[in-house]
Amino acid sequence: MDIGLLILRLVIGLLFAGHGIQKISHRLSGDGIEGGAAEFRADGFRGGRLTAAAAGLGQIAAGLLLVAGALTPLAATIAAGVMTVAITVKWRNGLWVQHNGYEYPLVLLILPAVLALTGPGDWSADRALGLLPWAWWWTAAAIGLGVASGLMTRLLLAHPRLGRAP
Repeated sequence: MDIGLLILRLVIGLLFAGHGIQKISHRLSGDGIEGGAAEFRADGFRGGRLTAAAAGLGQIAAGLLLVAGALTPLAATIAAGVMTVAITVKWRNGLWVQHNGYEYPLVLLILPAVLALTGPGDWSADRALGLLPWAWWWTAAAIGLGVASGLMTRLLLAHPRLGRAP
């Protein structure tokens, strides 16, 4: 079981960090901070560079925490916040990614949440530091906080000329 959790943490964490790197730089085929800002503006957000930087740095932080298995509920909180925003952007397109839907952001929200609820496994910083097991209710509250922060971010940063996001 621990090898499975390690593989899951590594893959999801590296993908998450990679998305963040793309948002703020030209590495990994990213469009840099200007491209990230343009993406957010096109999605109906104000804030441009600051919004892209916050999302990108949040994704990098969540990804690296997941890779290390460190403070896993915090990683899940950050992931839930960023991916909730992505889900609100893609919601109108339906579920499936083939139609630019929210399927992939939903997966990237659920997997860190599950890792936080199950624990990152024995080969993790959380285990090495004696932080496990996390109480399920505390972890669920942390994930809920992430979703709530994503929804609040969407509401607060929705561009007024484009209307409020769903």
